[in-house]
Amino acid sequence: MKHLLSASDLTRDEAVHILDTAGQMAATQAREIKKLPTLRGRTVVNLFFEDSTRTRISFETAAKRLSADVINFSAKGSSVSKGESLKDTALTLQAMGADAVVIRHQASGAPHTLASSGWTHGAVVNAGDGTHQHPTQALLDAYTLRRHLVGDRGRADVSGRDLHGLHVAVVGDVLHSRVARSNVQLLHTLGARVTLVAPPTLVPVGVEAWPCEVSYRLDDVIVDGKPDAIMMLRVQRERMSSAGGGFFPSPLKYSRGYGLDARRLEALPEHAIVLHPGPMNRGLEISADAADSDRAVIVEQVANGVAVRMAVLYLLLAGEQSTTNRSAE
Repeated sequence: MKHLLSASDLTRDEAVHILDTAGQMAATQAREIKKLPTLRGRTVVNLFFEDSTRTRISFETAAKRLSADVINFSAKGSSVSKGESLKDTALTLQAMGADAVVIRHQASGAPHTLASSGWTHGAVVNAGDGTHQHPTQALLDAYTLRRHLVGDRGRADVSGRDLHGLHVAVVGDVLHSRVARSNVQLLHTLGARVTLVAPPTLVPVGVEAWPCEVSYRLDDVIVDGKPDAIMMLRVQRERMSSAGGGFFPSPLKYSRGYGLDARRLEALPEHAIVLHPGPMNRGLEISADAADSDRAVIVEQVANGVAVRMAVLYLLLAGEQSTTNRSAE
């Protein structure tokens, strides 16, 4: 694995290998001393053209836990705000010796351009591009699902296991969500059944080609589909014009039709868990009762994100070297 640009790039075995490696990384984080020497001397650049506190801090923490040097580059207040191109920025980072570039960009396809252009020789990790992809979010969601729902509900070893047989409902603003796109692809690869639930105005054109089912009625999916997990998507009002941009009549009507509240939480199967990529719009796509319930694993997703991103950086920067060393032995 040279880069991680899209969830669709991963085979079933590659995805399971990342999840297994993340499990090993998570085990090290229970120790008193959490830092590993694995990437000592390597440099990881967080190149963020879009604001993101959670993802940037998660990648920064992951890299530092592996003893890598970290450079945080924000477009605001940088030469980018003065008109510098992605190419010139990438060439500058390459001159500084970047071994990996974690990029978040408002333009869909920017990470692929960076990886294929030759502007940088390091690994490229997509931390979110436009409404296209967010592969590490899908991986941490899959890791969380596997931990709770596979192997006797998480009580048995899940190493080498995929998500075969699970039903996951992904609910909300699918149109603007790179998280939804990445999760549909990765969960399908791992054997899960996925149902997208959204108002017709928030379902992308061409969704019938996606490997999932589509419903416009959340209550029917909960009662009849009996999902093992329900993933609530953030309503991305910043990508809409004022007053919802006509995508739904009002926040109240959206919440009544597609929000997860105490009543819908109670109707879910007893073992079902609740996920959300964050940040949450409490009272819109999810109520405080649902967000703070024992069945919500939203805070755990943040912790799992560090372990998954440690695994990705390790496999990109040290995995090949480790394999070569074992072969030499």
